[in-house]
Amino acid sequence: MYLSKDEERMLVGEFGYAMQKAMEILIALGKIYDAEKLIPITSAHISGVSYANVGEDGLEFLEELASDGKVLVKTTLNPAGMDLDRWSLMGIDREFAENQLRVIDVYRKMGVEVTCTCTPYLVNNMPKLGDHVAWSESSAVVYANSVIGARTNRESGMSALAAAITGRTPLYGLHIKDNRQPTVEVRVPQPDGEFGFACLGMVIGRLVGDGIPFIKGMFHAEPDELKALGAALASVGGVPMFHIEGITPEAKEYADRSMEKLVVTEADIMSIKKEYTSEADPDLIFLGCPHLSLIELKKIASVLIGKKVRKKLWLCCSKHVKLEADKLGITRALEAAGATIVCDTCPIVAPVRDLGISVVATNSAKGAWYSRNLNNFSVKLLSTEECLREATE
Repeated sequence: MYLSKDEERMLVGEFGYAMQKAMEILIALGKIYDAEKLIPITSAHISGVSYANVGEDGLEFLEELASDGKVLVKTTLNPAGMDLDRWSLMGIDREFAENQLRVIDVYRKMGVEVTCTCTPYLVNNMPKLGDHVAWSESSAVVYANSVIGARTNRESGMSALAAAITGRTPLYGLHIKDNRQPTVEVRVPQPDGEFGFACLGMVIGRLVGDGIPFIKGMFHAEPDELKALGAALASVGGVPMFHIEGITPEAKEYADRSMEKLVVTEADIMSIKKEYTSEADPDLIFLGCPHLSLIELKKIASVLIGKKVRKKLWLCCSKHVKLEADKLGITRALEAAGATIVCDTCPIVAPVRDLGISVVATNSAKGAWYSRNLNNFSVKLLSTEECLREATE
């Protein structure tokens, strides 16, 4: 693996401990994937932020890196295990909160922007078409590759941090154009709204595994719908990117490519909802996996006007989006109805089982999949409108 003179100096420790450790991580990764060299990146996004995931051993390593480490590129942070300001309202205990804030302080010391969101592209970390970046968080990765047309592999939190500290990542995988070609054509009916896109993502993810689908049959897709589609694809099937004919930026390059063909029907899409039909009443209804956009918050507020929330309803978003909602009076309307806006976190990474929650309802295919398979919750997968009806009736 070729290293420049500066990279060699980084590796032997001339630029400090953190840079040396980061280079060791990247070189080990590059050797595994037979990368010929390192390439510069324009941004990074780091996952594995919740103290529940980091633990004391991970925090100790982060503190060692922070002794002299600083990120060289724009770097954002994935959700933490709680709302950093209003954690007590979530029912989080003080010991967890104090440890979570220690994790955040370490990242802040290294120059990482404490965005605490899985939608960095909504908080001013927006690469350009063709930019090389180092992002972790599966839904952010698939959105960056597919919708934005940036280039990133599915990084771990640690490899993304190493890339941020060095400003580099190994040249392999989806950084190479030939590896971004679709592997299977999937013809689909036009999905109905974000919920339809989310259920479709589950169907396609199961069909293609970790392949790259070329989707035909859609005539329109909003950014939030593509967000829902990609999050489901990346969760259920491990899909790193997708192409949609006439919609995503790189799809036109593969319009005539010969590949295996699959067909998805309306019945296939609706079968996903039937699969997640807990009979129990939900202890928690949550929307915002991935985090809600301002447009989504507006839609939810319009539905809740004149109604009263009677069950625990969390609306998960970034602080950046909440501040915009504050200015427009959306936050006030939502809270007047009884909804709780939760920033910096979501029920997938927060210790919600400790809050006595065992049954959840959500409009997110990703949220449903992880709630069942990671947190062992009973799950109702419903449309946004159905979730809000469940919360208010």
